[in-house]
Amino acid sequence: MKKNLNKLRSDIDKIDRDILDLLSKRAAIAKDIGTLKNDGVIYKPEREASLIAKLKKLNQGPLSQASVINIFKSIISNCRALEKKLSVSFLGPLGTFSEEATIKHFGENIESMPTFSIDEVFSQVQSDIAHYGVVPVENSTEGAISRTLDLLLIKDLRICGEIILPVHHCLISKNRSLNSIKKVYAHGQSLAQCHDWLMSNMPNVDKIAVTSNAEGARLAANQKNAAAIASSKAADLYQLNNLFENIEDDRKNSTRFLVISKQDVDPSGNDKTSIVVATKNKPGAIADLVAPFAKNKVSMTKLESRPAKIGLWEYVFFIDLEGHYKEKKVRLSIDQVESKASFIKLLGSYPASHDS
Repeated sequence: MKKNLNKLRSDIDKIDRDILDLLSKRAAIAKDIGTLKNDGVIYKPEREASLIAKLKKLNQGPLSQASVINIFKSIISNCRALEKKLSVSFLGPLGTFSEEATIKHFGENIESMPTFSIDEVFSQVQSDIAHYGVVPVENSTEGAISRTLDLLLIKDLRICGEIILPVHHCLISKNRSLNSIKKVYAHGQSLAQCHDWLMSNMPNVDKIAVTSNAEGARLAANQKNAAAIASSKAADLYQLNNLFENIEDDRKNSTRFLVISKQDVDPSGNDKTSIVVATKNKPGAIADLVAPFAKNKVSMTKLESRPAKIGLWEYVFFIDLEGHYKEKKVRLSIDQVESKASFIKLLGSYPASHDS
């Protein structure tokens, strides 16, 4: 057995040397590509999405698809940083699900820029303080994040990517049991996502909404008889005890995040297009508005209405479509919608999440 183990370990050592050699060659080529670019764009979402899609098809195991994606996201992130490290703004502080989504999408070799609000993420990208921003847009349990939708409407930014993140909540605290806990901090969405568990296990405890789950963890770390709903990463970061895991009411709970920038994205082969439109509140108006998509065989994956906050319209409708704006049937459909709408804005065409 010892001989077999030594042989296998020797094989692994050789493979590791080969991998390192190939990684060095890949990094050198990536650096050369950077010197040849003349548009100043470091991150190409369509190129990276296409690469990941090809690798998923080539993967025959035993590594899972998620593992392959994680490995190559890290490789891409570190090679990209040789050209220039991307700055990415997200809702902070550190330890939020927004940070987790950011790392999942861009890898760890970035300049992380946690903020105090979704508004600040948009502002930092708008003013070129950050190259990109990551903002939550909807949760599978609680629905749309209204502030993100409102800012997409009024800000002059593009969607250039999406991230689907499974969200698993933990109850974390300095305490080691529920008995002495008198209040729980969490973002309002997280309190709602854990409503049934909280009512069953902590019915008489004060539930206090804060700007983020990580902020709740920070508060719980500095107070007696307090707890927070946050990720296991936040528990480690703020040195809190993880009392209970997976306390969300829906075990399939996930949040969709958008990547925002000033950048237009070319087709990747598996894309989405997001638009926002407005029409007068009259019978049949919505049906007329969306009819071109059915006519041109373009699938609508989302239709979300919001009260209008600008102009003279009563409602605006956020619509997600399958396909890229440069595809003929998508462009034709949007042109036909524009002829019926009182307002329309293209929010962006971008690669669909690998998990969607």
